[in-house]
Amino acid sequence: MELTSTSISPGKPIPAEFAFAEPDPESHIRFAANRNPHLRWSGAPVATRSFAVVAVDPDVPSVGTDVNQEGRTVSPQLPRVNFYHWLLVDLPPSMSEIEAGAHSNGVTARGKSGPDAPGGGRHGLNSYTGWFAGDAEMEGDYFGYDGPCPPWNDERLHHYTFTVYALDTERAPVEGSFDADELMEAMEGHVLDQASVMGTYALNPTVRGEQDL
Repeated sequence: MELTSTSISPGKPIPAEFAFAEPDPESHIRFAANRNPHLRWSGAPVATRSFAVVAVDPDVPSVGTDVNQEGRTVSPQLPRVNFYHWLLVDLPPSMSEIEAGAHSNGVTARGKSGPDAPGGGRHGLNSYTGWFAGDAEMEGDYFGYDGPCPPWNDERLHHYTFTVYALDTERAPVEGSFDADELMEAMEGHVLDQASVMGTYALNPTVRGEQDL
């Protein structure tokens, strides 16, 4: 399989249009357009019965003590964990493209509704569900796509991998409000092929300057 995107150039900075937050000179960050990127895939096996889309950032700090704190930075040596930005399943085998902005167009406080998704698919819960838990203004169930928002004081560049999976089942074997752990476990043994595209993003001005060199 091959995955391409008019929104993401492989290994290059993701435009702020497809991020949850963008730099702000006064408050460090502000909400961005938060549109899902364009994806187009080809070369799926003949036996494919559905597609799934997963977007993950493996560079999220494992400890949040210094995250977005004035006068502090998040060390690049700090151990990192996965943060899932998009879980989408049950796309029909006839489908080969997702248009930019078709699944997300703006930040929705407390999360977009789900699990029903455009094109007959289902959205899972992304990792903002856990990140905003306990936040009186933002907590909720975050279905579908919500883009990059790395700590504005993180000294590590974040990498965002979008993967399309060709599955041998018409309906992904997960139900209800599923999360990434449930989906990845459920897909085991059902993946016929997969393809990925990766872009980078940073809100730390120093890191942003380095990635543009």
